[in-house]
Amino acid sequence: MSDETASPIARRFRGFLPVVVDIETGGFNAATDAILELAATLLRMAPDGTLTAHRTISHHVKPFEGANIEQASLDFTGIDPWHPFREAIDEREALGDLFLAVRRELREQGCNRAILVAHNAHFDAGFVNAAVERCELKRNPFHPFSYFDTATLAGLAFGQTVLAKACAGAGIAFDNSEAHSAAYDAERTAELFCTIVNRWQALGGWPPPGPGE
Repeated sequence: MSDETASPIARRFRGFLPVVVDIETGGFNAATDAILELAATLLRMAPDGTLTAHRTISHHVKPFEGANIEQASLDFTGIDPWHPFREAIDEREALGDLFLAVRRELREQGCNRAILVAHNAHFDAGFVNAAVERCELKRNPFHPFSYFDTATLAGLAFGQTVLAKACAGAGIAFDNSEAHSAAYDAERTAELFCTIVNRWQALGGWPPPGPGE
């Protein structure tokens, strides 16, 4: 697919499809600690280059066998991993459903590979990659080591690196009582990422000037 016929989002990100991910966990160690919630917000770009959130996929996740769960993490997130109404699914099923949706979006948008977007992206990517290896999943649609980190981008754009404060700086409503839900945080992070991308465009940062301009 040539640059002229590629979708706006494929042209904007050099063939990559940004997918906003948030994970709630039972601790900080991706190798040993459980994934408890997983959410991803897909993005779409209008012909004029405006980036917006499209839809969110989210799952409550069962801790894998032998997973460590720190009580301090549960106190922080408010998650009860054993609540009977969680309707949690195995991490293999949750990731498989996410990967299927991302691969479908890659085809529809004419992109070559997904790139993970997250707030403190190294954390979320570490848990995704550990779960992929643990579940022996194939065809991971995400780039193996490149990410877009909204903590870094928000630090540049708004002087804030905490998600709630970055959203406030961007004029995005943020309800602290809803925070630390993977779906809510993914959607707010997606809105933050779109705001930064769109503001950069409005300031003349995209598209790049043509020859002689």
